[in-house]
Amino acid sequence: MQHKTTKIIFALLVLVLVGWILKDTFTQSGIEDLKGGFTQKATYRNDNNTGPIQRVYAVTVKDTTGAELVKYGNLMPHTKYGNTKVYFFLEGKNTPTKLFAGAENFDQQYNASCFAMYEKGAMGNFGLIRNPFK
Repeated sequence: MQHKTTKIIFALLVLVLVGWILKDTFTQSGIEDLKGGFTQKATYRNDNNTGPIQRVYAVTVKDTTGAELVKYGNLMPHTKYGNTKVYFFLEGKNTPTKLFAGAENFDQQYNASCFAMYEKGAMGNFGLIRNPFK
């Protein structure tokens, strides 16, 4: 009788563990759950798969007061030894639709509209700069 009870307890523990894993898998938060109302307007990723991968994003934000800019940046893809930049623009303002590699990732006419820039570097260090072009 004790052997059967042990099996039942073990089966229940396995079921609880599997249920917990499934719940965690299907309830992870995403970009749509963040405060701020984010819309991605442009993306750039270099073609180089053997060297550092550079990713650049131009994103508009509806509400900057509670916008979770760092959380948004942390959700963007990043490759070890690569670089990820996210430029934030207020929705309705002049926003680039074409991005490119290098130190300047879009035409300078959009600099005044960019209110923040998130960057994650090659070693995984990241930061947010407010008014990066002023």
